[in-house]
Amino acid sequence: MPPCWGKRRLLPILYLDAHLVAIDKPAGLLVHRTALDAHEQRFALQMLRDQLERTVWPVHRLDKGTSGVLLFALSADMAQMLSLMFEQGQMDKRYQALVRGWPSAVAGRIDHPLARDPELPSQGQVLLEARTDWRLLARAEWPLVTDARFASSRYALLELAPYNGRRHQIRRHLKHIAHPIIGDATHGKGPLNRTVAQFLGLQRLWLHARELSLVHPLTREKLHFSAAPGTEWTALQAHGAWQPLLQSAQ
Repeated sequence: MPPCWGKRRLLPILYLDAHLVAIDKPAGLLVHRTALDAHEQRFALQMLRDQLERTVWPVHRLDKGTSGVLLFALSADMAQMLSLMFEQGQMDKRYQALVRGWPSAVAGRIDHPLARDPELPSQGQVLLEARTDWRLLARAEWPLVTDARFASSRYALLELAPYNGRRHQIRRHLKHIAHPIIGDATHGKGPLNRTVAQFLGLQRLWLHARELSLVHPLTREKLHFSAAPGTEWTALQAHGAWQPLLQSAQ
């Protein structure tokens, strides 16, 4: 984890009431302890618990490399209610991602069932319904040789709205349509990721959870949480001629 994550670092809180709390999770921070990343010592769950001085319950997850809106419950009952809302598609989620290539349309829907566990072979697993809507925000062509047949390579900025909450859903869906997320070590292309990281001077998973909207399970208030993309997203403007809608994602 980056050195800036000292013991006194506080997580940015987007919303807090007696029942739930939303934070802006930085990229590079795990939500909770996992055997897949056993050496890590800092987790959003632990940090938020210490910051609020009370127990918190995770109700969904963001991958370690993904930044943005992350929701926690402040009771076991609320955690159950919120988790059910996620499972039933009652949350409106908006992400943005930097992907390889230019989509052939300005918007589309990926309706592709996914195996429950992406760490295991899909064959033999039950396939779960999974749908993700997307729209093109901007595109650029950079002077990067990632394929010997071409003197440049193309990239696009997409907005994504996953209806379900399958593990790695956005990452797996974008791989399925041959537009993998830049920086995705599991579902992307290693040589491409390294070339782009060197070009940008930054290595990360280029996926950000920008917005989350829901109806409060108890008060019935309409809630909308928004986490602005970090400065690294703004810095993308300096690389190539983006056309034409980069400002829509900021």
